[in-house]
Amino acid sequence: MSLVLRDLKKSYREPGGGVLPVLDVAQFELKTGEQAVLVGSSGGGKTTLLNVIAGISTPDSGTVEIDGTNVTKLHEAARDRFRAERIGFVFQTFNLLPAFTALENVLLGMSFSGKADRKRAKELLETVGLGGRLKHRPSQLSVGEQQRVAVARGLANAPSLLLADEPTASVDLANQNVILDLIRTACRERNVSLLLVTHAPEVASQFERVEKLHEFNRAARGAA
Repeated sequence: MSLVLRDLKKSYREPGGGVLPVLDVAQFELKTGEQAVLVGSSGGGKTTLLNVIAGISTPDSGTVEIDGTNVTKLHEAARDRFRAERIGFVFQTFNLLPAFTALENVLLGMSFSGKADRKRAKELLETVGLGGRLKHRPSQLSVGEQQRVAVARGLANAPSLLLADEPTASVDLANQNVILDLIRTACRERNVSLLLVTHAPEVASQFERVEKLHEFNRAARGAA
């Protein structure tokens, strides 16, 4: 298994002092190379789940195992290093640095694991159709092209798991299928497991495995 979640719980403290449960997942598994889409409404805990899987946020209890490593047992520095080396992340808002070129943004993504490889960065940008725009900054790229840079950066460190948070939400319909195809093809060719979250039925319909967050997240069921 590439990803295994067990008894995963996460809650937040509300301004009034109450506790808001966000995640309560008994078990979730994703096989190596498998692609799954997770569907849920806005505010339903999708992004929180991805952040917990990636080790950006820590759960209240439970375990996150990636390639046999219990990420929740790692201390912060080790967790950050593991994420840099084994997990790719494609954000809804791209998170590109505006002062840097497309190539530099991908190289910076590589630098966190100490594996900055200019040749690989160029090849990834060529794969997503941006071989002729390596020196363009985000402001010189269309929204769709910016997302392509984000996809290349997410795959830059040859991760075993790619997490994609609403990756088509900021692109128009014409680019939506292009971005999805780029992500899925790149993962398939590299045997990278993919967990993509969305609220859009038209995105979910393109996946063989569709999971609905409220069906396995007991916290979401309780809030419904």
